[in-house]
Amino acid sequence: MNPRQGARALAIGRAAFGAALLVAPERVGKGWLGEYAERPAVHALIRSIGIRDAVLGMIALHTVDHPEVGPRWLATCAAVDSVDLVATVAARSDLPKAGVAGTALVAGGAAAAGFYLARALKQG
Repeated sequence: MNPRQGARALAIGRAAFGAALLVAPERVGKGWLGEYAERPAVHALIRSIGIRDAVLGMIALHTVDHPEVGPRWLATCAAVDSVDLVATVAARSDLPKAGVAGTALVAGGAAAAGFYLARALKQG
């Protein structure tokens, strides 16, 4: 898989995950947030994160072929994933261990892949 294909896959995955958070906040958020995901007020926050990820994924997908803008959007998405990781780790004592581990894998992996792919696309 070349960097452009990887960037497309990452963008599609982000948009799909965002859509899932938007449509089924409790179901998707429960593994991450545990019992907190059952609360209607938390559904609003999960949906906010969902639309953020859906829009970021669509923008990243739309710009992946643009040599200047595409890498910057991928790096922006990677920065967002880094913040998600750090915020989750900071709250780890109040979250399910499996949710923290899963977020570390997903957000950490997406951040690493996003930064790597942004650099690879920028280099050509």
